[in-house]
Amino acid sequence: MPLSPGTRLGPYEIGGPLGAGGMGEVYRATDTSLGRQVAIKVLPDAFAQDPERMARFEREAKALASLNHPNIAIIHGLEKSQGPYALVMELVEGEDLSQQISRGPIPLDEALPIARQIAEALEAAHEQGITHRDQPAVGEEADRRADRLIAASTARAARTAA
Repeated sequence: MPLSPGTRLGPYEIGGPLGAGGMGEVYRATDTSLGRQVAIKVLPDAFAQDPERMARFEREAKALASLNHPNIAIIHGLEKSQGPYALVMELVEGEDLSQQISRGPIPLDEALPIARQIAEALEAAHEQGITHRDQPAVGEEADRRADRLIAASTARAARTAA
């Protein structure tokens, strides 16, 4: 269900689309309570009607919210007060890695820091028992200023043997 600019989800006002994938659509939004910009991932209606998928989505959101690492976007919360179900997270400005790759090979001196950021983020998640489902280039956004990566859409809690 595409959202139009100006649509409200609780205290969040949709500004415009940022991207879409298998787990939903991501929008830039304004948190009108705190006066900040956020990213909101809205689940497809079919997912929101499936209790198993909703339970998995909530588990993943809780697991991701427990992470605190400079290369992992911050999860602010879940919005389920009205309209579509949504994950609210830190807005990371930057070009999608797939856009960089589409222009041709990334020079080694630029690729290595990006790879290091991804590896460090994954290591931090793995240390907390969270594994990443896949590594599609479109799912990662590199921010040259904040050095954060968005990986929220494809992470999941892993059960680790104690």
